[in-house]
Amino acid sequence: MTPPLWLHQVELLAGPQQSATSCDALLAPDGSLLAWGEGATQQAQALGLAPRLAKGWLLAPLLVDPHSVLEQASGGRAEDLTSLAEAAAAGGYGTVALLPWASPWRDQPEKLGLSWPAPMQLELWGSFSIGGANQELAPHGDQLAAGAIGLAGTDQVPPLALMERGLLLGEMGRSPVLLAPRDAGLSGGGFVREGVETLRAGWHPDPVLSEILPLQSLLSLAELRPEARLALMNLATAAGVGLLRQAPRRPMATVGWWHLLADSGNLDPSAEGWRLCPSLGAPRDREALITALADGVLTAVAVHHLPLDAEEILLPLDQRRAGLAGHGGRHGLVLPLLWDELVRRRSWPVQRLWQALSWGGSELLGREPEQLRAGSRRWLLFDPNHGWSWDRQGCPSRAANHPLRGKQLVGGIRASGLIPAAKWTI
Repeated sequence: MTPPLWLHQVELLAGPQQSATSCDALLAPDGSLLAWGEGATQQAQALGLAPRLAKGWLLAPLLVDPHSVLEQASGGRAEDLTSLAEAAAAGGYGTVALLPWASPWRDQPEKLGLSWPAPMQLELWGSFSIGGANQELAPHGDQLAAGAIGLAGTDQVPPLALMERGLLLGEMGRSPVLLAPRDAGLSGGGFVREGVETLRAGWHPDPVLSEILPLQSLLSLAELRPEARLALMNLATAAGVGLLRQAPRRPMATVGWWHLLADSGNLDPSAEGWRLCPSLGAPRDREALITALADGVLTAVAVHHLPLDAEEILLPLDQRRAGLAGHGGRHGLVLPLLWDELVRRRSWPVQRLWQALSWGGSELLGREPEQLRAGSRRWLLFDPNHGWSWDRQGCPSRAANHPLRGKQLVGGIRASGLIPAAKWTI
């Protein structure tokens, strides 16, 4: 019988409002967290176990992705339900909430029957409009009764009259309504945010107004309908952050992970990661988003995983669908890259990063925050100094539009209750 694993001097973050402390922890071969602290040390010594020095590693609750996309649950060329679960688990994500953007569109109760085996948690957003066409309201109450976490729109704001009608009916109660502050009609076909860097690179610019004008409408609606839990999807500009800061009634808001790492001034013109929705911003946009996330003006970081297959990424950039895959790699991409940017370079405390990657997502979804519990498999073990190279071999996700292919990365998931112990790299 395989004995438990004794981690010695691991940094442990048990939950929100707590600080990371150095202690011992005991992991069972079935992936459950048996104990930590003095109790773990005593149990390990009583069993005659040899300690595994884990100094500098972090044992923490799982991450939460408040919105991503899966177009085909089975038979998808770029991703399916199984491959997405494996990719999310590899990156430390124990909860993923899927938008209704699918084929067929998930806008009816009978289309909300997707699930993952425990301890993974799959949440489903219902649709605000039928077919995502922004013409007629979908059956809000029926979707929520069938288990939808809330209601979500498309990648652009619905017409004001449709939003007002939906909120006035109030079938969503206190469930969140997630809407994107974006008007494609104002973007002029641009796909990189306007700025000096965009003009120098020769990209067609997307004006800031394509976010600002719909955002003003949404903020006004949030003030007029305080009973509704309105949430903003993927804020992307410094001007948008400024409006949100000044709002008398500030709704919850997400930011895409790649917008915190890349901008039109630091991304190579040939790199993957330019074609996004909302558009990639200028350096000032990225700095404003990071500051707003640190201040709590932005609630959570979304992976907003939108996988494309190998054929789609061969298209010219201006003809390709906008989107980036984030759940992928043997150890995931989001946590290592944001750890490097925010903790290592900007000296964020670990608790602040977990607020952005885990607890903020739980808050937006209306769920209890993730925390370590004895006997639970919902934990991850992260090594900030683990070096590895991103390649397709061993990557659970089949998506082809991952950034940083072939790049050397630092930081990775060593183990998790979501991953079989045979695959732990300890």
